[in-house]
Amino acid sequence: MSEVATNRPWLRFYEPGVPHTLSYPRATVQSLLDDSAAQFGDRSAAVFFGAALSYRALRILVDRFAGALHRLGVQPGDRVSLHLPNCPQFLVAYYGALRAGAVVVPFNPLYVEREIEHQLIDSGADVAVTLDVIYPRLADARPRTRLREVIVTSINAYFPPLLRWLYPLRAWREGHLVRVPRGRGVHRFSDLLDAAVPAPQVAIEPERTAMLLYTGGTTGIPKGAMLSHRNVVCNVLQARAWFTGLRPGQDSTLAVIPFFHSYGMTAAMNLSISAGARLILLPRFQVEIVLGAIAKYRPQLFPGVPTLYTAIISHPHVAAYSLRSGMACISGAAPLPAEVQTRFEHLTGGKLVEGYGLTEASPVTHANPISGLRKIGSIGVPFPDTDARIMDGSGGRVLPPGEVGELVIRGPQVMQEYWNQPAETAQILRDGWLFTGDLARMDADGFFYIVDRKKEMIITGGLNVFPREVEEVLYAHPGVLEAAAIGVRDPYRGEAVKAFVVLREGAHATADEITEHCRRNLAPYKVPRAVEFRTQLPKSVVGKILRRVLMEEERGKY
Repeated sequence: MSEVATNRPWLRFYEPGVPHTLSYPRATVQSLLDDSAAQFGDRSAAVFFGAALSYRALRILVDRFAGALHRLGVQPGDRVSLHLPNCPQFLVAYYGALRAGAVVVPFNPLYVEREIEHQLIDSGADVAVTLDVIYPRLADARPRTRLREVIVTSINAYFPPLLRWLYPLRAWREGHLVRVPRGRGVHRFSDLLDAAVPAPQVAIEPERTAMLLYTGGTTGIPKGAMLSHRNVVCNVLQARAWFTGLRPGQDSTLAVIPFFHSYGMTAAMNLSISAGARLILLPRFQVEIVLGAIAKYRPQLFPGVPTLYTAIISHPHVAAYSLRSGMACISGAAPLPAEVQTRFEHLTGGKLVEGYGLTEASPVTHANPISGLRKIGSIGVPFPDTDARIMDGSGGRVLPPGEVGELVIRGPQVMQEYWNQPAETAQILRDGWLFTGDLARMDADGFFYIVDRKKEMIITGGLNVFPREVEEVLYAHPGVLEAAAIGVRDPYRGEAVKAFVVLREGAHATADEITEHCRRNLAPYKVPRAVEFRTQLPKSVVGKILRRVLMEEERGKY
């Protein structure tokens, strides 16, 4: 039998135009921008609430920001953390930091002080770039970290005079100004760009680390996945090959999936920049704004998660918007309901297919063909140059089609290692294979199906929540004796966090009080949507609380 039939049966289902293998240049992530600026200089690289930024202007700003970092003492390998939503400043800071030879560390801008502090300490970030509304949280955490410099920007701020525009998104700023002190290692983003000169050329090998993206891995303890320039560039080129209808220098991408997330970083930002596409930047998901952006700009690409597509088709006035742009969409991060897929395609005249990835793989590894054969409930087939297998529990035997085991992956997009976590690295990377921690099966055609999560991570609205992190906050409540957090079905978010709590003898607390305690210590999407009080929690013979039993009980209710 041929290798295709035995080792890669999925290759025969690639749609015409998708190559089985690709040629990968020795390139860096920022060279994706350089190439597009050279080809499409006057074309809009980004549009932000009506204000356009050309590829040529973006390249100038990136060079100036790299120069500013150099003047601040940033050396190759230093970590630069980004605490920003999707906005032009994210693009400038991201590519500028990479041009300076730094390692980018994206943060969720919704993080509270405790979460910011943990990730700053673990990454050893030297410089932070943040919004003025986020600055107070960062300032509270800063004394316990090694941050030398903080660069502050505003959604409602002028860029340098060469651009002359005002960002009008006042909703994000909640209608008030935040005072940010000057000096003491605090700088204004616009001041640095005004004063900076382009940075000296820094030789960057593609094998060098480009970014640390934090993920729970297989244990639920957030760790930094070290992605090299080569990892990210390879995944971008794989994604470009998958979208056969992508027209360089002509198309637009609706970018509402956050860039701090590995999926948004690759499938929205870097993919679009590499193709000379126009990024329609939205800093947060508001369904009316998304509907209006689709109707106005008619994007050809709209990467997202099921929550986004569900909100669109469920909007009571969706029929009032002209959505038929024929866009291509890959849905990731959570299972895509068949009814959502069918209804979305009917409304838009486009294609919505399910895919799969994980931060440790830059992140995309699988997708259903955009226009070819696709299978409902399947994550599709592996990308070009990506191998996938189903392994038994010991990781020593490859299972045949139809059997359930752990999904393992090999390809050029697989991360280097975990930051300062050799034991965790050895657990997940074995003989060149990435052990995903997800239980799956492969059918005879080479299409893969996720069956369950070996790890107990909760995915709500496409964002990862680690039960242990929620439980630590629950245990910090003075009335809580025992606690557990699991994911339960949610028709809108895919999953929602539910907390199970045993109170201390004599203690009193309501569900609202527990929720409010969590709200003060967790980002909003991590806060339990339901709290159930119990007199005891299921435990193993050694006293370990069994989340799995709670999950099975919840499944039995449906």
